[in-house]
Amino acid sequence: MFVISSILALTLQAAGSETPDFETEILAEGLDYPWAIAELSAGEFLITEKPGALRWYHQGQLQPDPVSGTPSVLYGGQGGLLDIVAHPDYQTNQLVYLTWSEGAPRDNVLALGRARFEDGALVDLETLFTSTRRSTDVHYGARLAFMTDGTILLGLGDGFDLREQAQDPANHYGSFVHLDADGQPLPSSFDNAAPGVFTIGHRNPQAVVVDPQSGAVFAHEHGPQGGDEINRLVEGRNYGWPITSYGIDYTGALVTPFETYPGMTDPLVHWTPSLAPAGMAFYSGEMFPEWRGDLFVAALIPGEAPIASGHIRWVDLEDGQVVDQTVLLSAFEARFRDIRMASDGSLLAITDSDNGQLIRIYRD
Repeated sequence: MFVISSILALTLQAAGSETPDFETEILAEGLDYPWAIAELSAGEFLITEKPGALRWYHQGQLQPDPVSGTPSVLYGGQGGLLDIVAHPDYQTNQLVYLTWSEGAPRDNVLALGRARFEDGALVDLETLFTSTRRSTDVHYGARLAFMTDGTILLGLGDGFDLREQAQDPANHYGSFVHLDADGQPLPSSFDNAAPGVFTIGHRNPQAVVVDPQSGAVFAHEHGPQGGDEINRLVEGRNYGWPITSYGIDYTGALVTPFETYPGMTDPLVHWTPSLAPAGMAFYSGEMFPEWRGDLFVAALIPGEAPIASGHIRWVDLEDGQVVDQTVLLSAFEARFRDIRMASDGSLLAITDSDNGQLIRIYRD
């Protein structure tokens, strides 16, 4: 066990949030570029590895053999086996939902599938939804979440060099789509929309989470150089990309002269320099009452100085607004790919490497 004191946390702003005492425990190591965690029951987790394997943490240890029955994936660029979420009624139906890229590097889709997890294997895997076909192997988005009514939101990236398409609801580039639990697209409030389009104007969504009490939906996405953002998602809204952005292009040129624009929704918070947000958790547990209603962001890169590595970013919300931010776990000197809240109120995080770790943040 590796324990780190909250003394090592670094407060970025002075809005008054006090970091509670916590400890960390490394539950597993040796993961091959893990991408997402899903809790099945207390202490039981599935973890996707981007190259295509699914790993089972069972009875206190990572099982040596990958789970069978996984889909064939396009691994390369930013594609591979990506998100995983258990159905809200998993205890009765054993259903898990996964996203992955499939096809060729210049002709592919993002797929959403569903299977039962039985006796350490995926059974009866079926593809429920595929995106508009893509000609790139980057900016997939791929994160999904169940809403409080049992429907699904799925984030889809702009494909990088297709960014102007993020303003066109007639395709899935740079959008969130709204699906029922069988993957069927729900009616869109946009005219002439591609199936299921819920919001548009996104660059590369890397998380979507839901407040289980209010149903509020929060998502974050990568900007170019800077301009990473967290948004509160509301059906039918346009979140600006690429007409608005707080970042600049990789050439050093402006993507756009506009940071805000009439008829487009501004982010709750944006980050420049970029911290490359990955997964995110909405905290509603009992273990840390101080954190209820707040967001936790997995960060791949340092962001503001003097942070030297990726970290977990605690984003303190009050009345739906960001009032404070605090850096946690930077002493691990790791890229953090995902973070989720477990049923006991602890937080679970994974690090992004060929020797990735599963880390638990908890209080005795």
